[in-house]
Amino acid sequence: MSTTPDSVVRTYIATHREAFLGELAEWLRIPSVSADPERSGDVERSARWLAAKLRETGFPVAEVWPTAGAPAVFAEWPSDDPDAPTVLVYGHHDVQPAAREDGWDGDPFEPEIRDGRMYARGAADDKGQVFFHTLGVRAHLAATGRSTPAVHLKLLVEGEEEAGSPHFADLVRAHAGRLACDTVIVSDTGMWDEDTPTVCTGMRGLVDCQVDLRGPDRDVHSGSFGGAVPNPATEAARLAAGLHDADGRVAVPGFYDGVVELTERERELFARLPFDEKRWLRTARSYAASGEAGHSTLERVWARPTAEVNGIGGGYQGPGGKTIVPASAQLKLSFRLVAGQDTETVQRLVADWIAARVPDGIRHEITFWGATRPCLTPLDHPALGALTRAMGRAFGKEVLFTREGGSGPAADLQDVLGVPVLFLGISVPSDGWHSVNEKVELDLLLKGVETSAYLWSEFTTL
Repeated sequence: MSTTPDSVVRTYIATHREAFLGELAEWLRIPSVSADPERSGDVERSARWLAAKLRETGFPVAEVWPTAGAPAVFAEWPSDDPDAPTVLVYGHHDVQPAAREDGWDGDPFEPEIRDGRMYARGAADDKGQVFFHTLGVRAHLAATGRSTPAVHLKLLVEGEEEAGSPHFADLVRAHAGRLACDTVIVSDTGMWDEDTPTVCTGMRGLVDCQVDLRGPDRDVHSGSFGGAVPNPATEAARLAAGLHDADGRVAVPGFYDGVVELTERERELFARLPFDEKRWLRTARSYAASGEAGHSTLERVWARPTAEVNGIGGGYQGPGGKTIVPASAQLKLSFRLVAGQDTETVQRLVADWIAARVPDGIRHEITFWGATRPCLTPLDHPALGALTRAMGRAFGKEVLFTREGGSGPAADLQDVLGVPVLFLGISVPSDGWHSVNEKVELDLLLKGVETSAYLWSEFTTL
C-alpha cells in the first residue's frame, strides 16, 4: 500500500467519509435562514453548532461573535511553527429561504443522498463548502504527522451573507486584529463544471443608485402644457439612452480611468474554457449577446466594468391613455466595477454626469446605496500558485482560471485586512444555488476536502 502524503490523505478521507457526511447532514437540518426574522433562533443555533464542531475538530479557539444582526463564528488553530504564514478561511452558515411547496422533491432541510449527490438547502451554498475544511485539516495532520496545522489557520463564518452582509464590514473592522492574516481563502464559490477545475481570481465591485426626477408640482394636461414644460419621464429616458456610446462603453467621463486591463495571458486562459455561447444565452433567457465592443462575452461579465438600467418609470402606467406631463420619474442604475476603480470616485463621476445632463426645470436627487469594492488577485501571485497546486493535486488535472461577475463581501476582507483574497470552491452550476433541489456533488465535495488537506503545506513553500 502506498504511503505517500497524497495517498494518506485519500485513505483518511475515504475512511472518514460517512461520518463527515453524517455531520454535514446534521448541520444542514438547521434552517438558518437569515432573511426570515422567525428563523433568527435557528441562525443562532447554527452558529453554536459550528463552533462546537470546530472545537471537536481540534480548533483550540472557536467563538460565536454577535453582530447587530445574525452571529458569525470565529475559530483559530495556531501552528507550532511561529514563522508559519497565517491564512483566514471565509464562508457563511446562513442559507436562502426554502420550502417544499416551492417545488422541492423533498423537505429542503432533511438532507437526502441520491445518485452521488446530497440534496438540501445549504449543501453547496455554503455549509458544504465551509464544512469540508474540517475534514481537510484532519487529513492534513494525518498526512504530515503534525499535531498542529502547517499554517496559523483561522476561520470566519458569517451569518448574514444571504441577507446582504449588512453588518459584515463593521464586524471585520471591529476584529481586524484577531483576523489579521497573510491571505484570505473564500470558500463560497464554484468551478466551471464537473470536468473543469477552476479557481476564481476576482470579483467585480458594485455601485448602485436611484435617480428621482421632478418636473411640475403635479401631473399637468399635455395639451395645455406639453411641449412647453420639461417632462421628467422624457429626461429619465434620455439619461438611460445616454448611458452608453455606440460601442457599448459607459459614457460617464472618467469612468474607465485606472481600470486594470486584462493581460494577454488572462485572455488566452479565458478562451480555453469550454464556453458554449448558445447554451449560455439559453441560461440567460436572451436571444443575443451584447456589450462593449472588442471583448468576448466572458470578458464582459468577468473583467469589464458595466452600467445597467435596472428600472425606469414615471407617469401613467394604467390601461389606456392619460394625456399628461407627469410630475415625476425614476431611474435605477447599477455599475459593476473592476480592479483599479474606486467606488467613491465612481459615485462622484455618476452624480456629476447626471447633474450636467438634467435641464432647467427638472429637480433631481440621487440616492446611492452601499458600495462594494472590486477585488483581484494577479495570476502570478505566489498564494494563488499554492492554491492552484493544491487543487491540481486533488483533481489530477490542470486548473484553469475564472472571475466572478457578481459582487460579495470578499472585498471587505481585502480592504480592511490589506491582503490578497483567493477563492476555493467546488460547487458547479447545476448545484442550484438559491433554487429548488439545491445539491452538492459528493465526489467534488470530497475533492474540496482533499484540496484543503494539501493547501496548508503548499502555503509553507511560499
